[in-house]
Amino acid sequence: PCKVCGDEASGFHYGVDSCEGCKGFFRRCIMQGINHQCVANERCEITPFSRNSCQWCRFKKCFAVGM
Repeated sequence: PCKVCGDEASGFHYGVDSCEGCKGFFRRCIMQGINHQCVANERCEITPFSRNSCQWCRFKKCFAVGM
């Protein structure tokens, strides 16, 4: 499973097992320097179904799992 969202991992990307969605999301955030903010006090649960609802918490979790 993807270490970020729990979806099916497609391989070892940026240092962790991740899905294509999280791999692309992480790459875009790093390359484009996107600034995100959380409206829920940075306590959002990142799942395959909710991963697009809070980009800040998803990006933070990418770093937390080792990307």
